[in-house]
Amino acid sequence: MQDYKKEFIDFMLECQVLKFGSFTLKSGRHSPFFMNAGAYVTGDQLRRLGQYYAKAIHENFGDDFDVLFGPAYKGIPLSVAASIAYSELYGKEIRYCSNRKEIKDHGDAGILLGSPLKDGDKVVIIEDVTTSGASIEETFPIIKAQGDIKIVGEIVSLNRMEKAKDSEKSALDVIKEKYGFATAAIVSMKDVIERLWKEDGSGVITNELKKELDDYYAEWGAK
Repeated sequence: MQDYKKEFIDFMLECQVLKFGSFTLKSGRHSPFFMNAGAYVTGDQLRRLGQYYAKAIHENFGDDFDVLFGPAYKGIPLSVAASIAYSELYGKEIRYCSNRKEIKDHGDAGILLGSPLKDGDKVVIIEDVTTSGASIEETFPIIKAQGDIKIVGEIVSLNRMEKAKDSEKSALDVIKEKYGFATAAIVSMKDVIERLWKEDGSGVITNELKKELDDYYAEWGAK
């Protein structure tokens, strides 16, 4: 596992973004872990978060793209932080763009904020996590309505590696299959378990918690 992935897993714990326990998800599933990107709240946390995203984007998609699109609302600070980090780490100016939940009819009018999208733009979509893949159903037509735009891929921070709604595949695999662009994550739950569990039970993920995770994935794990 790359060093930045190990560091990112530790970073999620440090920021209390990744938690273990008993959680009821929006889907109704009872999960032994929960990830909340809204817990990144300080300047230093956002700076470091942007760097992890930038490294994962660079590794998975290279430099051949123009815009980071962050769906409202959580995607807005992600697209800004990652655009800044990309410039600092790789010396390429990437524009950021996000959508508004409500169309603005005065001043900087329209459904978008940040950089306009134009014909020929290559876009990477950036989100925190996707469990069902529902958000892309709103995001995809907004981007495509702006002109001849190519979506290079979508990046999330954590691949939960569980079944999407009405599918045996993960949300990222469903998106890739349905929309025809690549998907990636900074880390997966497989990476998290590899980093935090030790056979002697001394890791952050204890043997008891490891069993709960194994049972969860036996029921809800993507095929």
